[in-house]
Amino acid sequence: MKKKNRRTLWLKFDRLLSKSLLRQFAILGGVLIIALGLSYLMLSWSGAEWERFCNAEHLNKYLLPLYLLTDSNALNNLYMGSDDTYVHGWMLIASSIIFLFGAFVFNGIIIGIITNSIEQRVNNHKEGHIHYLKSGHYVIMGYDEMVPSFISHIFEKDKDAYILILTAKETVAIREILLKSFSEKQMKRVIINYGHRISTDAFKDIYLEAAEEVFVVGNHSNAAHDAINVECVDSICRYLKDKPQCPTRITCVFKDLDTYAAFKTSEIFNNVKDLHVEFIPYNFYSGWAKQVFVKREYRDFDNPGTVYKYPLVYGKGIKPDDDKYVHLVFVGTTNFAVAFAMEAAHVLHFPNFATKGVRTRITFIDVNADKEKDEFITRNRHFFEVQHYIYRDLSGSKGKEEEGFRFEHLYRKGGEDVDFLDVEFEFIKGDVFSMPVQKVVSKWADEHRDNKQCLSIFLALADQRQNFVMGMNMPDEVYANEVPVFIRQNRSDNFVTNLRNADQRKEDKKLTYSVVKDGAVESKERDARYAHIYPFGMNETAFSADDHSLKRAKLINYLYETANYETYKFQGILVLDAIPEDKIWEEANAMWQKLSVALKWSNLYNSYTMRTKQRTLRAMRGLDIDDESRDYDALTDYEADQLAIVEHNRWNVEKLLMGFRKPRTDEDKYVHTAFANQLKKNKDLFIHHDIRPFDQLSNIRELDREFSRYIPWIMKMTDNR
Repeated sequence: MKKKNRRTLWLKFDRLLSKSLLRQFAILGGVLIIALGLSYLMLSWSGAEWERFCNAEHLNKYLLPLYLLTDSNALNNLYMGSDDTYVHGWMLIASSIIFLFGAFVFNGIIIGIITNSIEQRVNNHKEGHIHYLKSGHYVIMGYDEMVPSFISHIFEKDKDAYILILTAKETVAIREILLKSFSEKQMKRVIINYGHRISTDAFKDIYLEAAEEVFVVGNHSNAAHDAINVECVDSICRYLKDKPQCPTRITCVFKDLDTYAAFKTSEIFNNVKDLHVEFIPYNFYSGWAKQVFVKREYRDFDNPGTVYKYPLVYGKGIKPDDDKYVHLVFVGTTNFAVAFAMEAAHVLHFPNFATKGVRTRITFIDVNADKEKDEFITRNRHFFEVQHYIYRDLSGSKGKEEEGFRFEHLYRKGGEDVDFLDVEFEFIKGDVFSMPVQKVVSKWADEHRDNKQCLSIFLALADQRQNFVMGMNMPDEVYANEVPVFIRQNRSDNFVTNLRNADQRKEDKKLTYSVVKDGAVESKERDARYAHIYPFGMNETAFSADDHSLKRAKLINYLYETANYETYKFQGILVLDAIPEDKIWEEANAMWQKLSVALKWSNLYNSYTMRTKQRTLRAMRGLDIDDESRDYDALTDYEADQLAIVEHNRWNVEKLLMGFRKPRTDEDKYVHTAFANQLKKNKDLFIHHDIRPFDQLSNIRELDREFSRYIPWIMKMTDNR
């Protein structure tokens, strides 16, 4: 027991000693007081001679012990005293002992403490234990491979920003990693502090309440990533609850697609809403899908300021009289493929479904498609209750495209409307390198050339090398017919980007392709083999905020919040133009804060389609797909009618993929009109009565027409803001 207590005592002493420079000097002061006492006693025991010496040399007798302990020349000066004060006998012995003790302890310790304090401060700085930033900084909580993209995003907004990274990882190693991506000048503005992102004690040290924005990133390699991040947000809210100021925005990263999906309909962060802090959820896979389909750009991480554009997956636009359809093909059913497919289903809606019955098709090719489809369908069961899917087994050796071709439904109840959605899914079982699958892909590429479909291929397997190998070895028709091929890369985009740039056609160096047909030579210009390959999924450029879409979502909500639901009209354009813009934004932000999570996402998904609708209008008006000259023109009745149907088709898909379902016959207020008031309450249980074909809606469909007319106003309000 005594041994254990003795070790505990030493442990406490060592902890006390290592805490700070102030405590080290405090310990030294304590030793000095004890030494002074002992020195005084020793001199007293030596006899009265020391007092006579002090009187003769005009020294205070209480200062002599201090003088002997701390002055390196004290003993020599004692010998150099006058003849009357010659030191000898016991006083000499006592003085010598005191001097030696002082020289050993205090002179040595003081130098050691100062040296140690400097070294300790340097170590504390490197290890992130010193806190510098007190206000106006940006806080990133946690560290993984995505953090450089958040740092880049912050520097793009404010090149003079100070960024604080709070992490429990080794700070020195993180700094070395970041130095590979950022200049020394930029790194001077990046502070790395050690701490746990769920600890409110750490929040005090980093002045979290005075931060500009907070990014809860975490560490993707941690299996409990999402749970810890949720706990972190809860801890932040508890900490900020009674603070007079808060960050303007909290962005939280979710790793798991199911967690991310559940958040879209669950009010798990009401405490954030109570703080009046804007909360932005982010998912790595879905975030990249938005970069490809909505923002259509990616950054060159090695060349700051260089941005590359992704191609439109719907070509030159889709008009109501077009027979072609948009076709996305995903090789693999990984998280990337699933996330991209879901985002595409939300965004890619066109007017030729109402006029031609043409659907956007999303295809998965996988050797385990028979099993993967079951999981995908189960996750989105309400979508597949009302919409068929296509399944093909091309894993056999016959090589026939028609092998195993069939339509299937997860659930079909007699009398219910089915197949009224404008998006369909296809699952193909087979290896992408097998002959049957290669033939199908070649056929699709030829249809892309003949303007029968707008084909895009996404190579989304987990193995980066395998994606690259596939990207380099697609059927010849894919490259010849300029089909966009998107290749998932873990890290740098350099190889794919440089390969594309090298093969892209230049004005002074066009490639000519010639064939002989009917005894004559036919020639056409075409791009080189890899001119249409694009990287996606790079960790370093993962985060890309889409503030324009968020602002559009707030305006969309503002229009619906201020609508007259008796006349199904919004405030007139003239009325809106007469209201100061700042007042509109103030009211829109206030309304947004009060909105439920599900309705926020509904407005966001509507916002994500605004650019697609805008390009649809350009195609309908006979304009080039990039011609912005008439974007703010008022819509004709025909244009408004067509986009209203598109909007409702989009809304149907959105609601089904978010977990809502179409009512059964015995739940349908349109069937049982006498009980409509009671049945419409089922919406609280995610049963929505308006999930149905556009022509079966009540007068509520007038709001879709009204909304379409306000697209130019929304775009004008947000394009330059």
